[in-house]
Amino acid sequence: MNIPFLSFTGMHAPIKGEILAAFESFFDSNSYILGDNVKNFESAYAEFNTTEFAIGVSNGLDALRISLEVLGIGKGDEVIVPSNTYIASVLAISQVGATPIFVEPNEETFNIDVSKIEDVISGKTKCIMPVHLFGQACEMNSLVEVAERYNLSIVEDNAQAHGASFNGKLTGSFGHINATSFYPGKNLGALGDAGAITTNDDNLAIKARSLRNYGSQKKYYNDFIGFNMRLDECQAAFLLIKLKHVREWTLRRQQIAALYNQLLSGIEQVSLPTTNRGATHVYHLYVIQAKARNELQEYLATKGIGTLIHYPIPPPLQLAYKSLNYKIGDFPIAEKLANTSLSLPIWPGMELVQVDYIADSIREFFNQPSGKK
Repeated sequence: MNIPFLSFTGMHAPIKGEILAAFESFFDSNSYILGDNVKNFESAYAEFNTTEFAIGVSNGLDALRISLEVLGIGKGDEVIVPSNTYIASVLAISQVGATPIFVEPNEETFNIDVSKIEDVISGKTKCIMPVHLFGQACEMNSLVEVAERYNLSIVEDNAQAHGASFNGKLTGSFGHINATSFYPGKNLGALGDAGAITTNDDNLAIKARSLRNYGSQKKYYNDFIGFNMRLDECQAAFLLIKLKHVREWTLRRQQIAALYNQLLSGIEQVSLPTTNRGATHVYHLYVIQAKARNELQEYLATKGIGTLIHYPIPPPLQLAYKSLNYKIGDFPIAEKLANTSLSLPIWPGMELVQVDYIADSIREFFNQPSGKK
C-alpha cells in the first residue's frame, strides 16, 4: 500500500468544477488586485471566525508581521513565544526588530505552558504570541488573564487551527489582532500562498489594511511605510469555495484521529496526542511521540507510508538564531518533542483501510498485536 503524508485529491476532486468556474470568472473580470473576491472572502472568513474583521494578506508570516507592526512592537521590545513552534512565528518577531522570548510547551498538548509565562515577563515584554499548534487550541482563558494582569497584547498564531475553540470561543478571536495561514496544506488551504489577519478592533483593522497595501487607504496617498502583502484575488476566490467545506473536512480529520487513538492505544513506546480540557482539536496534524522515532519513520517508509517530523530543530537552536546564544539543553521539553514526535498521514479522503494499515505497521514495528477490536 502507498499512503502519502498528504493528499489533496479527497478535497479537491469534488470541487474541481467550482474551482475552474471561479478561475474563469476571475479571468474574465479584469479585476485582479483587491477586488470583489477578496472582499467577499474577508467577509465570509470574519463570519466563520466570529470576528468583526478579516484582512486578507499574502501569507501567514506576513500576517504575523503586520499584526506586530500594527501594535507598534519593534526594537527593544520582547515577545513571548513557544519554544517548539514553526519558525515563522519567530521570524515575524525578528522582522519587526523585537526579541523572541521562548517559553517551553506542555509536553502532552504541545502548546505553550501558560504556567511558565510569568517567569519570563520583564519590563520590555509587550506581547504574548500563543500558537495553536497542530490544530489544538491553547489554554486561552488563563493566557488572557496573564496578559491583562501585565497589560500585554496578544497576537494569536492560528495558522494550524481553523475552527478550533477553547471553552466555546474560536481561536483567532481571543487576541487583540491575530494571524493565520492558508498555505495549501492547512485545514483551509489555498492553491498557493495566502493568509489573513483577524481582529475586533476597527482601528487595528484599518491600519492592517493599509500596511498590506503600501501603507495606503486611498490610491497614491500613503499614511504609513507599508508593504506589498495583499491577498491574491484568485486565491481569495478559491478560498471562498473551500471555506464552505471546512467544517465537513474537520469532522473527517477528527474521525480519523479517533480511529488512530483506538488502534494505537496501549503501545508502551508510543504517546498519543492529548486534548486539553476545554479545548477542541481540528487535527491539522496527528502527532505521536515515539521511542526509536527515526527508526520507526524509516520502517514506515519501507511500508509505503509517508510521515514528517514537526519539527526537527526548535527555533531557538536554529542556525538563524545563533546570535541568541542558546545551546542544546536549554529547552529540554522542546528538544524532547523534536526528537520523539512523528506526524502520521491525516487528510480528508483517507480511507479507513489506510488508517488500519498505518496502525498495524506501527504495531508491527514495536512487536505489538493488532489494536482492532
